[in-house]
Amino acid sequence: MSPSPPTRFDPLASTRGRDGGFDLFLSGTVFFDLIFTGLPRLPEGGTEVWSDGMGSCPGGVANVAIASSRLGLRTSVAAAFGDDSYGDFCWETLCEQEGVDLSRSRRYDGWHSPVTVSMSVERDRSMLTHGHDPPESASAMIGAPPTAQASFITLGHGIEGWARQAHQTGTLLFADTGWDHSGAWSQDVLSELEFCHAFLPNAPEAMAYTRTDDPWAALYALADYVPIAVVTAGAHGSLAVDSVTGEEEWVPALPVTSIDPTGAGDVFAAAFVTGTLAKWSLADRLGFANLAAALAVQQVGGSLAAPGWGDIADWWNHAEQRGSGGTAQWLRRYTFLADLVRDVPAEAVRRATATIARRSDVG
Repeated sequence: MSPSPPTRFDPLASTRGRDGGFDLFLSGTVFFDLIFTGLPRLPEGGTEVWSDGMGSCPGGVANVAIASSRLGLRTSVAAAFGDDSYGDFCWETLCEQEGVDLSRSRRYDGWHSPVTVSMSVERDRSMLTHGHDPPESASAMIGAPPTAQASFITLGHGIEGWARQAHQTGTLLFADTGWDHSGAWSQDVLSELEFCHAFLPNAPEAMAYTRTDDPWAALYALADYVPIAVVTAGAHGSLAVDSVTGEEEWVPALPVTSIDPTGAGDVFAAAFVTGTLAKWSLADRLGFANLAAALAVQQVGGSLAAPGWGDIADWWNHAEQRGSGGTAQWLRRYTFLADLVRDVPAEAVRRATATIARRSDVG
């Protein structure tokens, strides 16, 4: 396992030993993401639209991997990488810059790395993707999954063999689901939750799968399927039920100006996993995940906009210096961070420039 950079703050240091395996193991597709922001509108046929900013970074499962690694989790990823320049950039960024273990990943000769162009207009985004199926399945690539406290899976394609094996050995499975473009929203997908510890859909997905028209109704319906049900509601915050402890919480979102929402849901998920492994209360897990996502959307660049503990400490210190009016309320909501941020070194990991081109490209 590749060692983490010495400045990577570890919030779980007191809860596990040095040789406790990985905190989070992930499998999925790594995309090369090219992100355009500040678009006045999407281009129409025969027209050209100029953007105010652009960035490039690893995407897909790399969004969760980078976010979790920056939050101090020992993170490993199993993914296919092409032998092209896109694959080189994504591999080097994950392994060398972000400290993500790639021992279960593979490079494939002649295989084209998947590429996505993300176009951000106001608070929404549209994407264009090119890619091919990987040369072998995730289970064939992984073999026996490594020891890990948690793993993240996407529902809708059945629980793969490696995930079932991880579940049987005690790994907590956290799940999300992609948008169902068919419009069927088959409830058969929810049967896959029998293997999962937590499910984290957004409000439209949750309501579609549960045939409800209210996020709270959807949350209660999902709580019958999985120990921890979480529904993210964008600017309205997030809500969750922990059927094991009996906790039920709603935490509002922080008021921020969103520049680029790419990967915000993945940052939320990584932060929620971090809080779960740290054994924080449900309210604190939701609050921490809201904060991490709020910090991410204020920067350009998908995965590389994910905050590190340096960014979180900066936010806390700035809020503490102001300490009045609405800021005082947020300080009370995030009191649980006070002791943690005191241990964050000044040189702790912070967000990176999300581009392979010149820094001026991201303004």
